[in-house]
Amino acid sequence: MIGQDGGVPIPPLRRHPVQRRSAERLGRILDACAELLDEISYEELSTRAVAERANVPIGSVYRFFSNKRAMAEALAHRNLDEYAARITRRLAASASASASASASASDSGSGSGSGPDGGGGWREAMDVVVDEYLAMKRGAPGFALIEFGHPVPATAPPEQPNHLVADRLRTLLADRLGTGGDEAAEERLRVAFLLAVEAADALLRLAFRVDPEGDPAIVAETKELLRAYLARVLD
Repeated sequence: MIGQDGGVPIPPLRRHPVQRRSAERLGRILDACAELLDEISYEELSTRAVAERANVPIGSVYRFFSNKRAMAEALAHRNLDEYAARITRRLAASASASASASASASDSGSGSGSGPDGGGGWREAMDVVVDEYLAMKRGAPGFALIEFGHPVPATAPPEQPNHLVADRLRTLLADRLGTGGDEAAEERLRVAFLLAVEAADALLRLAFRVDPEGDPAIVAETKELLRAYLARVLD
């Protein structure tokens, strides 16, 4: 499930939807799972409850998932896809605005402060990474519990969802990170991104323990920490 090549793993589905109606049914099942996880604990979640909330036969749930763990994993994958899409949209909008500002500045004879990618560089990108995580934490159904991994009993083998998140972000932000093809530099960046994601994960969890909406002071310090740490690798 967890890769280190930046690719997107195949969600844990028994059967992948081919027809549009089947894909829509799968979406309703995951929507129902997310909604229920805002209301009950993972331990209380059941495939039958999800089927009832999604208004589908229980057999439809088992057509895609062998158990609720597989369903939670699929929801985590969907969360990561949505997170990446939100970051991409924000950065594209920023690059477009920066290009317009640059064109206006060029017409007026003044300079531009945008990065080489037409946006605000890696620092702006990391702020967007944090901001979009906060937005999903505050508003995406089921995200507060599942995020990009699924809850498991304390005795279960630990999963490593942050490896997946770090690799996905590193690939997504490649243009802004400005790294070359040097193998040693790429490996250093991979490790640095993993550590940055692990640190941000711990600090933002603290922010939400202190304040249900995410303590602003801790969020601001988290951004500063990420900038200072990644500057060692990216500047």
